[in-house]
Amino acid sequence: MLSDKPTTTFLEVGFRPFFLGAGVFAMLTMALWSAIYIFQIDFELKHITQFEWHAHEMLFGYAMAVIAGFLLTSVRTWTRTATAEGTHLLILFALWVIARLCFFFGTALIELAALADISFTLWLSYILTHRIVKAKQWNQMGIIAKVLLITLCNITFYAGALGYLENGVVWGIFSAMYIILALIMTMGRRVIPFFIERATHDAVKLFNTRWVDIPNIFIFLAFSINEVFIEHEATSAYLAFVLFALNAYRLIRWHHPIIWQQGLLWSIYLSFWMITFGFALFAFTYFANLDIPKLLAIHAFTVGGIGIITLGMISRVSLAHTGRNMYEPPQALIYAFVAILISTIVRVILPLFDIWAYEILIAISQIFWVLAFAIFTAVYTPILLKPKL
Repeated sequence: MLSDKPTTTFLEVGFRPFFLGAGVFAMLTMALWSAIYIFQIDFELKHITQFEWHAHEMLFGYAMAVIAGFLLTSVRTWTRTATAEGTHLLILFALWVIARLCFFFGTALIELAALADISFTLWLSYILTHRIVKAKQWNQMGIIAKVLLITLCNITFYAGALGYLENGVVWGIFSAMYIILALIMTMGRRVIPFFIERATHDAVKLFNTRWVDIPNIFIFLAFSINEVFIEHEATSAYLAFVLFALNAYRLIRWHHPIIWQQGLLWSIYLSFWMITFGFALFAFTYFANLDIPKLLAIHAFTVGGIGIITLGMISRVSLAHTGRNMYEPPQALIYAFVAILISTIVRVILPLFDIWAYEILIAISQIFWVLAFAIFTAVYTPILLKPKL
């Protein structure tokens, strides 16, 4: 019979293995992607393109590791019960690792990758659902629904990659991206105002308004469905413009000067501005009839949105749950935030001005991404391996 009791500090709480795994994986997989894209190394892929491989691993590999670590830790706090620890946590983490290792060999082991990957998110969903239902915290079930939808997206991807579903690869990747964005926007709506209030020692009180929140949910849903399945350019542009306006208004209302005094705060705040900027690119590209690749808006969502906020959150949560001061993070961490911000600017904003060749900008962006997560991994490995202070 498997024991739940952790035998090492590393297996006490979900954030420890998954945040460390996410940091190492983000660094290694981007280095591999750079070698494939820039240096054209041989990489055996069947039924999916190099770009689809890259997108899948950044979403279902990196982002899902962060989501798993965050939710295993948050649900543990919300319900005051253990989620996964010891042997169970090790097996859950091992499933994620196996899927990632399989994809380092291209698609030669894609069947094994599919089995491990889908088992990982299904078991994660079961663990979280069981704890939330037991605690009768029904208001948290929306987050579980998003994890299950991401699992469905991954099943769709593998069905397409294995030849069972036409368009399955594209549908799976882009649906997952928008669901992860929805999850980030849902959690960000909760935590960013809270973080700002705490930073001011509750000197300010920030409130979300229903007339912003409710339209934001339904318009984003319509925007995502149109982008993935219908692809009507004008519809996306109008919906994106409304999303830009709603989220810009929300971020302006949240603004406080103290944000810029704390790296763990401005990084998360700026990531929401990058998502909002992505909506602006969708809208103004159409209305101004500009020849701007949609990939720039996509990377505003992913590198600038998902990338920056996940780095900020894993840095903050790791400090909080190991008994360290969130307001005095390791000094080297600021260089990681600056590096990923530069990566975003080079990947999303500089191509708008046609300064250098697009391939050079992508290579520079990749270098700074790797640097950001190399710094995080170097600084946080001892924090994540050592006992709580």
